[in-house]
Amino acid sequence: MEASKENMSNLEDGMVTIIQVFHKYSGHKCKLKKAELKALINNEMSHFIMKIQENETLDQLFADLDQNGDLEIDFQEFITLIAMVTSACHELFVPKH
Repeated sequence: MEASKENMSNLEDGMVTIIQVFHKYSGHKCKLKKAELKALINNEMSHFIMKIQENETLDQLFADLDQNGDLEIDFQEFITLIAMVTSACHELFVPKH
């Protein structure tokens, strides 16, 4: 789909950004290995998720996300991470009345 980002809503623009960041780290294979997932989280999500320092933390997160057990994170599995983090951080951005 070729679309101009200039006419997109904020939500659509955010969705495109998620897709672009995933492909930046997954490349043409469209799947993330552990090292790529770690780099993505540490470089792109450091304000919402603490940097992953321990291999055990990465191993557990990877196992939780890798629903089909192929030892790679595909886009749908990655979206699960985005949804969980977004849901957990929602309270931080609720407008105060």
